[in-house]
Amino acid sequence: MARTLLCEIVTPEKVLYTNEVEMVVAPTLEGEIGILPLHVPLVTVLKPGELRVRYNDNRDVDWFAISGGYLQVHEDKVIVLADNAVQSSQIDVDRAREGMTRLEERMSQLKNDAAGEGILEDCERDLKWCKAQLEVAAKQR
Repeated sequence: MARTLLCEIVTPEKVLYTNEVEMVVAPTLEGEIGILPLHVPLVTVLKPGELRVRYNDNRDVDWFAISGGYLQVHEDKVIVLADNAVQSSQIDVDRAREGMTRLEERMSQLKNDAAGEGILEDCERDLKWCKAQLEVAAKQR
């Protein structure tokens, strides 16, 4: 049996996932990073995108959409602290598409409004979250 590491995906609401895995692949600001057992200690910022965990001698993969957050590696444990996260099988594609449409409309209204700059940044963050969900869902269908 291959060496494993404990992976936890945690959001502000709950512990979404806990499992012994062989590899974690996560989207960082510098690009994708792969974490294997015995990885050096690490803390990094995550960007919105796809997070994958491999287990069962790398035959099985669980896919997640994350909205960003942090990843910490210490000894043989990976903790993903995500602002939002959802497993691919739980993604509501219609809701994500509707959200994208509403956000794009709102952003076009705010582009010429100097007072809406902070709101525009929030819309951009939420739009990236919707896109991440749709990208992960598309790969799983």
